Amino acid sequence: MGLPMIALTWAWMHSQQIDGSIVWLVLLALTGSWAFVISLLMEHITRPLQTLANVVAALREDDYSFRARGASRNDAMGDLALEINALAGMLQSQRANALEAMALVERVLNSMQSPVFAFNPQGQLRLINTAAERMLHIDAKKAIGLPAESFELAYLLEASDDDLFSMGEGQQAARWIVKRATFRLSGIPHTLIVLSDVSAALREEERLAWARLIRVLGHEINNSLAPIKSIAESLRGRVTEAIPGKQSTDFERGLGVIENRAESLNRFLQAYRQLMGLPAPRLEPTALAPLIAGVVQLETRVLVKIVEGVETTVSVDADQIQQALINLLRNAAEAALGPDTNHDGTACVEIEWEVVGGDVVIGITDNGPGLTNASNLFVPFYTTKPNGTGIGLVLAQQIAQAHRGSVELRNRVDGRGGCRAELRIPVAAST
Repeated sequence: MGLPMIALTWAWMHSQQIDGSIVWLVLLALTGSWAFVISLLMEHITRPLQTLANVVAALREDDYSFRARGASRNDAMGDLALEINALAGMLQSQRANALEAMALVERVLNSMQSPVFAFNPQGQLRLINTAAERMLHIDAKKAIGLPAESFELAYLLEASDDDLFSMGEGQQAARWIVKRATFRLSGIPHTLIVLSDVSAALREEERLAWARLIRVLGHEINNSLAPIKSIAESLRGRVTEAIPGKQSTDFERGLGVIENRAESLNRFLQAYRQLMGLPAPRLEPTALAPLIAGVVQLETRVLVKIVEGVETTVSVDADQIQQALINLLRNAAEAALGPDTNHDGTACVEIEWEVVGGDVVIGITDNGPGLTNASNLFVPFYTTKPNGTGIGLVLAQQIAQAHRGSVELRNRVDGRGGCRAELRIPVAAST
């Protein structure tokens, strides 16, 4: 751009016959001045452009901390810099809000009691909350990216809303209701699955159903038992006078059987009414070791060995927990003394306890024949004992559930015959 000016200057000076040395000095000074002006102009233009390029590059890399300095209005370059600064500030604010929202969502998900899963179209796990980790006993960092089949969750990908999903076996099998939704992440569709635990609700409904059944049966049977017993008593008092000899004895014996069975049925029904009317526990701090020692002293038919655990204080209704342990210990003793045992003739029962996480687990182990039909253990009226009522395990289970705990029975896995009953309750129980 400066060459025409330099050429014109040289031509003018040459036409004026100015000394050559002066011409070259003037041309040199003019060239230097022009170069200095051009450098200032380029500095004024290229440096702001380079700064703006750096800011835009930082925005592309999700770094919103860079800003263009020294910008002012009423200047094209300044206006551009201020607009880019405003864009960076808006993106930074949006990102901060998004991070806060994600943190809130993560906190909500991890505080939920319902397991939450998200799967990509290939069936790989992309999201899992704390409740789901506890449910599957896995670490989220190791689980992300694995297929649903790795966790036996393939059914969930095909399940519909409100389908029932079961996990586990035996008395403590968990039952869940499936809730599904879809969302897009980076344009890719994902499946969101939320499981709602309905085990407690179903158990409560089952308990209420049994209570209604027992109430109806009790009413109807009592209406029949009362007159049967009364008539039997009246007839037995008159039979000696009305019927002489051996026939009198036979009639009296038969009426006695009727009277005794009526009384037994009445006691049977009263026991079930007591079961269904179990009061809410009154929680108090209770030392576990003395409570267990007191229960063991009540069982004198077999040798009961106490395996001492750590000193533990639990918040429970001591009377109810003691009753639950009495029932479990009585079952263990009767199993060890049963006719189908395979031990050497020495019936033995062990009781121990340990703290696992926030729960205390009380285990009662016997050397009896073990379990043959675990599915009916907690069904009212069900018993395998000749003189049993089917109330002991049901009552122990209800007491445990009232303390937010559980009762579980399973065969021993140490190579010896027998059964192990576990009463699990929170160290700090709540109703």
